[in-house]
Amino acid sequence: MMELIKVAALFFVTAVAEILGCYLPWLAIREGKSSWLFLAGAISLAAFSWMLTLHPTAAGRTYAAYGGVYIAVALLWLRVVEGIALTRWDLAGAALALAGMAVIAMQPSA
Repeated sequence: MMELIKVAALFFVTAVAEILGCYLPWLAIREGKSSWLFLAGAISLAAFSWMLTLHPTAAGRTYAAYGGVYIAVALLWLRVVEGIALTRWDLAGAALALAGMAVIAMQPSA
């Protein structure tokens, strides 16, 4: 169980880095914010890429499991940063995605 918590926490931080790396340029383009946000976004995306390499399993399996956490974090971002209420469908989808992540990430070693 502790291993699942560590994997999920690393995926959570990774997802925040990816979302931030995309959100900052979006602010510069769509909201007319500082162009320096492109640099901060690039640094965040580089951190995201590096964090994906910290997982001990095959890249494809890491990306598949990460996708489940990304969905949940993106919905959390929607609620916390953008202030949009989540629906029960959002919550059900996030729960299913996280269950899928757990199944993929915690499979027995071959």
